[in-house]
Parts: sequence; structure tokens; C-alpha cells
Amino acid sequence: MPDKGAFPHYMLKEIFEQPLGLRDTIGPRVSLEDAAIVLDDVRISAEELRALRRVNIVASGTSRHAGMAGQYMFQELADVPVDVDYASEFEYRNPQIGPGELTIVITQSGETADTTAAQREAKIKGSRTVAISNVIDSTIAREADGVLYTHAGPEISIASTKAFTAQMAVLFVFALYLGQVRGRLKREQRRKWIEELLELPNTLETVLRCSSDCETLAERLHAVQDFLFLGRAIHYPIAMDGALKLKEVSYVHAEGYPTGETKHGPNALIDENLPVVIIATRDANDPGSLLRHQKSVANIKGFKQQHALVIAIISEGDEEIRHLADHAISIPQAPELLLPILEIVPLQLFAYYMAVRKGLDVDRPRNLVKSVMVE
Repeated sequence: MPDKGAFPHYMLKEIFEQPLGLRDTIGPRVSLEDAAIVLDDVRISAEELRALRRVNIVASGTSRHAGMAGQYMFQELADVPVDVDYASEFEYRNPQIGPGELTIVITQSGETADTTAAQREAKIKGSRTVAISNVIDSTIAREADGVLYTHAGPEISIASTKAFTAQMAVLFVFALYLGQVRGRLKREQRRKWIEELLELPNTLETVLRCSSDCETLAERLHAVQDFLFLGRAIHYPIAMDGALKLKEVSYVHAEGYPTGETKHGPNALIDENLPVVIIATRDANDPGSLLRHQKSVANIKGFKQQHALVIAIISEGDEEIRHLADHAISIPQAPELLLPILEIVPLQLFAYYMAVRKGLDVDRPRNLVKSVMVE
């Protein structure tokens, strides 16, 4: 088993290993000189990929949240419709998939029982499959038509952190590859995205500097037993995973919701006793992102009228929300599709410090295992 080094827990060590995991996952698959994505292990012809009618993404837990973010990436960069399923529910809905489609199955261990079953169901129905796994020669990788390994390194803590960001990174690379093969992205567009990808590990190192801020926040809120996490569009799955991390390691009840859905029920819960964690970042070069940001501003004003404690994840320079929120954690500017990889880090750190403050076994939460081998 790898040594924890100077870190008190594997979870914290693995959170801080995320820049390296991104470098190792992204670097070998991109060529800035050629403005190209190279995926030799996707053993599916360019002709088949150009003819794809739909992409299906199937996973469980944190891996499903990566797939939900991937849905936005594929639809934006490759112009192909994408469905995302719970692996545990896949076989029960008679999935209407078949030839001319691609099913991407995601599992950190490569041995998750319900994800393996979903992959086999997809193959029976005639869909091609690509596996995303952090473990070489795992079951899911052996049975797939193609495989994309995340090179995050061994993940010991049960709560997935570095595998999650690596999964989102490799999904983005695959979406770029499909956009390249399908002729949806021009050379200069690919070059720009590759530059952004190669800079991402450095940017994430900057985000990690918020660690002490997250520790202070956990010290303040460690006795709270309910949280609401909110995000719009591609940021919604990050709200989901932030809530999941808090549940897993600190045993605190937390729910992840689309921000716009609060008016359809959860609003009744929001008062001074329910902290609201809202992802309210923005891409200054994306008009859609700026519109979503203004909607988030309006939402926060409403939450404050309900006396809620608001914790906001914001982009650097956003003084509007910084002044509205009770606590704001800023992350560097980044394109809309890559912001999720940065946004999750302060939420991971907050969950970690909440668990530490409560004196819990951070790396081995009760009733959970690293690889779910039984459906």
C-alpha cells in the first residue's frame, strides 16, 4: 500500500495528487504541435464514430457524476446526443440501445458489479462499448471494444477524489477526439482546447491553496447536520458530488439539486438552519455562462431573504457574489466545460475537514467499500 507521506490521511493526500493525476491522464493523449487528440486504445474505426447516432454513459456514484458532466462535453464538442444512466438501474428499464451507438462505462476499479452488468447488456443489444477505468486490465477494460485508462495512481481512500477529476478529464479528451473525428472542431479550436487542457493541472494547484479556507469553514459548520448543494447545467453534477462526499465521510445529510429546481420544492426547507452551498462560477467568454451567473445572483438574493447561510464557489474577481454570500471560495477563471474539474476541489476539502473535525475515520467510512462487487 502506498505511504501517506506527510499527510494524515490518504484522502487528503489524494486530493493534493490531483494535478499530477491530470498531467498523467491528459499529457500522453494530446499533441499541441499537431493540434490533435490521439487515442490509440479506442479500437473503433473513424467511420463508425462519424456515424454514431447516440452516446450512452453508464456508471454509479461519483463515476456517474463524471458521466453527467461528460454529457455536456460530448454534446457541445462532438454534437452527438448523450444519455446518462445509473448502472444499477440500467437493466431494469429495457434500454433502447443498439447498433450505431456507443456506450461508455465508467468505474474507478473496473470491477463494479452493476456497471459490468450494464456493459454486457449494452453489448448484447449491439452497442459498441468503451470503458473508463483507473485499473489496468480490469474486467470492464478487458470486455470493452476500447479502453481509456485514467492515470490517477492508486486511490486508497474509499471516497473518490483524484479518480473523479481524472475521469472528467479523460471524458473531455474523448469528447474532443469525437469532435475531431466527426469534423466538428477546426484545427485552431482543437489547439485552443489542448492549450487549456495542458494548463489545467497548474490551475488546479492554485485551487488547492483554498485548503485552509475550507478547514476554517468546516470548523465553523461542523455541528450542522443538513446541507443543500446547488449548481446549474454542467455544474449540477459537481453539486451532486459535493453532497455525496459530505455524506460519505462526515455522515452529514446533504442533497445535490439543480439550482433552478429549488422553487419546485426544496425552497420550503431553506432557512437559517440549512446552509446552501451554491456553485456560481462564470466563464467571461461564454454568454450562456454569464446568463446562468445572473440567475444564480438572483437565487442567492432570494436565499438571503429566507435567512439562509450561503456558501458560494465563485470565479476570481466576482465581487458581486462575494458581497452577497456569507462565505465565498474563489477559483481561477476557466472555460465553462473545464470549470467542474476545478470546482469540486474545495468541496472535497470541505468534506474532508468536516470529517476530521468530527473525529471520524476519513479513509474508511462505515458501511462503504472501495469496489462494489455485489449488485
